[in-house]
Amino acid sequence: MPADMPKPPYYAVIFTSLRTDGDNGYADTARRMVELAAQQPGFLGIESVRDGIGITVSYWESPEAIRAWKANAEHQLAQERGRGDWYSAYRIRIARVERDYGFGEM
Repeated sequence: MPADMPKPPYYAVIFTSLRTDGDNGYADTARRMVELAAQQPGFLGIESVRDGIGITVSYWESPEAIRAWKANAEHQLAQERGRGDWYSAYRIRIARVERDYGFGEM
């Protein structure tokens, strides 16, 4: 289900990843990171899909809110575990959303 967004501009962090084999605690940590992100000032929402490649887009009010999330201590531990246990590769892109439009209800 797409996140309910405010009127632009806002910011998107696009996390694209390839997983390693096995869960190794990934699902629990992923759920915890969504809960934790939702508590952060400036967090607007998140959308995520995985079919071989994973794409998670989190939405933020500002670059400062994104930096604060990246620096969160519990999130940093999850990032380290991701590099060591859960991902064979990943890429992060940060973009400013200038327009948001669509058709129909999702």
